[in-house]
Amino acid sequence: MEYPAVFEAAEEGGFVVKFPDFDWGVTQGDTEEEAGEMAADAIRTMIRELIRRGEEIPRPSRPRGRKHRMIRLAALDAAKTELYMAFLASGIRKTELARRLGIPKTTIDRLFDLDRHTRLNQMEAAFVALGKRLSIEVGDAAYTPAA
Repeated sequence: MEYPAVFEAAEEGGFVVKFPDFDWGVTQGDTEEEAGEMAADAIRTMIRELIRRGEEIPRPSRPRGRKHRMIRLAALDAAKTELYMAFLASGIRKTELARRLGIPKTTIDRLFDLDRHTRLNQMEAAFVALGKRLSIEVGDAAYTPAA
C-alpha cells in the first residue's frame, strides 16, 4: 500500500511534503531522504487518527507529476489498514466481528491499532470473517550498493 506525496522545495531549504489523498497533514525534512521518512510517519499518523475516529481511509491515488513520490506503508500497517477498510465496507459492527472470530469485542480494536503487534494468523482469520483473504507478495527491493 503506497500513498502519493508531493515534495516541494522550501524557500528556507529542505522539502515540504503534502498528501493529496488526505484533507489534512503536512510535514517537512532538511533532505529529500529525511522528508521521505517524515512523510511515512505522517501518513501512518493520519491513518491511525482516522481509525481512532472511526472514519473512512482514502484509497491511494495515482501520482501525477514530477514532484510526487510514493510512500509505502510498513507491511503490518498496510494489512491493518486494509482490514479496517474491509471492516467498514462490510457494514457489520465490532460485536459481530468479535462473535465471528470468537474473541472479546475489546480485542477487535487491537486488530486495527497500528501501534500494537498482531499475529499474522489473527489478521488472516479476521479477513476470512469479513469474506476476504490475505495475500502476501514479495518483490525485489531497490538495492544501492555501498560505496
